[in-house]
Amino acid sequence: MGPAAAVQELGWYALRFVDQLGKLTVFAAQILRALASPPVRVRVFVQAVFDVGVLSLIIICVSGTAVGMVLSLQGYNTLVRFGAEQSLGAVVGLSLIRELGPVLTALLATGRAGSATAAEIGTMVATEQLDGLRMMAVDPIDLVVAPKALAMTVAMPLLSALFITFGLFGGYLVGVGLMGIDGGTYMSSLQSAVDFRDDVLGSLLKALVFGGLVGLIATFRGFTSAPTSAGVSAATTSTVVVASVCILLFDYVITALWGV
Repeated sequence: MGPAAAVQELGWYALRFVDQLGKLTVFAAQILRALASPPVRVRVFVQAVFDVGVLSLIIICVSGTAVGMVLSLQGYNTLVRFGAEQSLGAVVGLSLIRELGPVLTALLATGRAGSATAAEIGTMVATEQLDGLRMMAVDPIDLVVAPKALAMTVAMPLLSALFITFGLFGGYLVGVGLMGIDGGTYMSSLQSAVDFRDDVLGSLLKALVFGGLVGLIATFRGFTSAPTSAGVSAATTSTVVVASVCILLFDYVITALWGV
C-alpha cells in the first residue's frame, strides 16, 4: 500500500467515525426527547430494569465476591512486605469503590445485558417489527429504545453498589478469615479511609455515566443494524467491543477531570 492509499484510507476511517458520531448524537437527542414527552412507559421501563438488573444479579454478586477475595489476597501479600497489613481494609475498599467496582460492573453488564439489548433490537429490525410499529404510528424509539436505555442508566449504579458490597465481603473473608487480620482493625481501616462524598458518590457518578454510555451504544447498534442475521451478530459484537473501549476511555477522562 502506497502513501497516497494509506492517507486515503485514513481519511475514509476519519469520515466514517465523524459520521457515526453525528448519528449517535442525533440518536441520543431523540431518546431524550422521547423520555421527556408523554406517555410515560412505566410498564416497559420496569420490564427493562428487570431484564438489565435482576437477571444480572448472579454474575455481579459472584464476580464481586471473587474480585474482593483476589484483591484482598494480593493486597495482603504486598502490604505484609512493608509491615502495613493493618491497612488492608483501606486498600480493598478504596480500590473497589473508586475504580474496580464501577468499571468491572459496566464491563460485565455490557457483556450480558448490553449485548442482549443490541441483539433484541437488532432482531426486531430484521423481523420488521419496528417497521410494523411505524405503520401503526408508534415511534419505536419511544416504545422500545428509550425505556431500555433509561433502564441501563438506572440499573448500573445499583449493580455497581452491589458489586462493591460483595467485593468488600469477599475481601473481609480472606483478610480476616484466611490471613488472620483482626476484624475490627480491618473495618476501622476501611471506615477511616473511605469518604462518602468523594469516594462513594464519585463511584455512583461513574457508574451512572457508564450506564448511560452502555445503554446508548447498545440501543444505537441494535437500531442501526442490518436487517439480516449477520447484521444482528455484527451489532452484538460491536456493542461489546465499542462499549468496553468507551468505558475504559471515559473512566480515564472522569478520573483526570474530577479525580473520582
